[in-house]
Amino acid sequence: MMNFKVAPDPYQKLSLLDNHMALELAGTEPQTEGPAGTTVTRDSASQRTNKPLPCISEVTTPAGKKPLLKAMITTACERNCYYCPFRAGRNKMQRITFSPDEMAKTYDVMQRSQLVDGLFLSSGIIKGSVTTQDKIIDTAAILRQKYSYRGYIHLKIMPGAEYEQIRRAMQLADRVSVNLEGATEERLQRLAPKKDYWNELIQRLQWIGALQKREHLRASAVTQFVVGAVGDTDVELLQVSERLYRQFGLRRAYYSGFHPISQTPFETLTTTQAMRQHRLYQASFLLRDYDWQFEDLSFGQDANLRLDVDPKQAWADEHLRDAPVEINRASRIELLHIPGIGPKGADAIIRGRRHGHIRELSQLRHMGVRDIKRAAPYLLLNGRAPAQQLHLFPQRLMQAQR
Repeated sequence: MMNFKVAPDPYQKLSLLDNHMALELAGTEPQTEGPAGTTVTRDSASQRTNKPLPCISEVTTPAGKKPLLKAMITTACERNCYYCPFRAGRNKMQRITFSPDEMAKTYDVMQRSQLVDGLFLSSGIIKGSVTTQDKIIDTAAILRQKYSYRGYIHLKIMPGAEYEQIRRAMQLADRVSVNLEGATEERLQRLAPKKDYWNELIQRLQWIGALQKREHLRASAVTQFVVGAVGDTDVELLQVSERLYRQFGLRRAYYSGFHPISQTPFETLTTTQAMRQHRLYQASFLLRDYDWQFEDLSFGQDANLRLDVDPKQAWADEHLRDAPVEINRASRIELLHIPGIGPKGADAIIRGRRHGHIRELSQLRHMGVRDIKRAAPYLLLNGRAPAQQLHLFPQRLMQAQR
């Protein structure tokens, strides 16, 4: 009796990606990304099956939560990045490959079935970065042209991709990403010795920034760092993040806490604390959205952020506890340094001051400042510390005062 090996269908291939695609972050709240729990019903050789696909992630976007398909053209790779489940020579990983036509058709079926509402497409590198990048671009082009797909696409830019490839990817995609992985050249060499920090990665981010300005291409750019595997510090990570925001117009930096993977050189290393990743995001948002400078951030002797308090609170405790800010005269930047006040709240305060002085905390609440309790210790209202209004206190304290 002869045995025939049946090639996996597209949904089986996606399932073989397992949960490794969770390492690729894509939304506006990366700390909360996880499997969407979507069940996939399919017909194949007269069989029906309902199984969740781990490669569908629930991702938060400015337009709300979306089920995003995170997929790869191939999980085979000729690079040997020490942290990566898809690295060359890792025998435990079953490799799968899609053609651009197959990937585009698979996504189209899933999207029309309302299983997914966006595509994140990456790949291992086989036959060089240029060949691999062509396949990623071809997939997106088929979706846009053959299937008339107008929804969200995020394309990975391969290390060493060519300038014209990056231009074409940016014409097709809503977002592109170049993952630096390491904060510095030295850190990258310890993570991924075959990658060239300056010539393969930083230069590509420079090209993306230039194309955005010169050709007004809509695609935003992001990067990702592996945190905690090779002695990297928060100082290093946030310094380079600030430069990328300021110089190249980077939209977001993702901080992926290291998790050891079997059959890799880093399999015995320790998992990075989730709180460290969380603090990095908080500090990064201050640099990107709150007009903070790197020098505003406070670090410990180990060059890392404090884990016991968020970066904004740490700054306020040091600088504002004994010198609170007069809310009626504060600049936007000063307002954005006060805990509990974000960009929308700061703008509302500035607009509200045109109609008269702010004298009560309740006025701030009406303006949309939601976290009054956090802000109150660092404010002056018309030269006075705000009265601690009873509704801000627990009920038992109110009763004790009667």
